[in-house]
Amino acid sequence: MNNCKSCTAELTGNYCINCGQPAKLKRIDRHYIIHEIEHVLHFDKGILFTTKELLIRPGESVREYLSENRSRLVKPIIFVILTSLIYSLVNHFFHIEQGYVSYQQEALKDSAIFKMLDWIQSHYGYANILMGVFIAGWIKLFFRKYQYNFFEILILLCFAMGISMLICAIAAIFEGLLQVHLMQYAGMLMVVYSAWAIGQFFDKTKAINYFKAVMAYLIGILSFYILLSILGIVIDLALKKI
Repeated sequence: MNNCKSCTAELTGNYCINCGQPAKLKRIDRHYIIHEIEHVLHFDKGILFTTKELLIRPGESVREYLSENRSRLVKPIIFVILTSLIYSLVNHFFHIEQGYVSYQQEALKDSAIFKMLDWIQSHYGYANILMGVFIAGWIKLFFRKYQYNFFEILILLCFAMGISMLICAIAAIFEGLLQVHLMQYAGMLMVVYSAWAIGQFFDKTKAINYFKAVMAYLIGILSFYILLSILGIVIDLALKKI
C-alpha cells in the first residue's frame, strides 16, 4: 500500500482521501501551463469573475467569501499582488509615475526614506498589504461595534486595494495613450471605491459608515507614511553615529 507524499495517509485510489493530493503527479508540460493560466483567468472562480463581483457588490462579495464560500473568488493575497503587478507593468511601459513622483533629489538619494519609498514603488503588492495593516487597524477602531476581527478586515482591504490597482492601471493606460493627466482622478476614485466597499461590507444602509470608511482609509495611509518617515529618520541618525 502506497502512502500520500503530502500527508502520508494511505492511498486507496487516484487521489488521497485525506488531503486530495493526486496519487501520481502529471508531468509539467505545455498543456499544464495553459491549464494553470486558464485557471487564473477563468471567468468563474478566476480574476475576471472576482473583479466583476468586486466592482458590482464589493462588501457583499467579501462577506460571502468570509462566511459562506471561499472558492468563488481568487485568494485575496494573490489578487492584490497580481493586480499590483499588472499596474507595475503598465507603469513601467508608459513611465506614468515619473511625472508625479520623484525622489531623486541628491540630498535624499542616499537616505533610508528614499530607499524605502523606492522599494514601495517597485513592490506595490507587498506595500499594499503593509499599508492595509494600518488601514485595517483604524477600520477596526472606527467599526468596533461590529464583530469582524482584524484579519477579516485585512482580507476586505486586500480585495479593495486590488481593484484600486486595476483602476490605476486603466487610468495609466489611457494617460499613456492620450497624454492627458488622469492619475489624480484615479487616486480620488480609489478612495471613493474603497469607502464604498468598506461601508457596504459593514452595513450599506447607514450613510455614516461611508464617512467613517473614508476617514479610516485616509488616516490609515497617513499613519503608514508617518511611521515610514520616522523609521527612515531613526535609521539615518543611527547610521550617522556609526
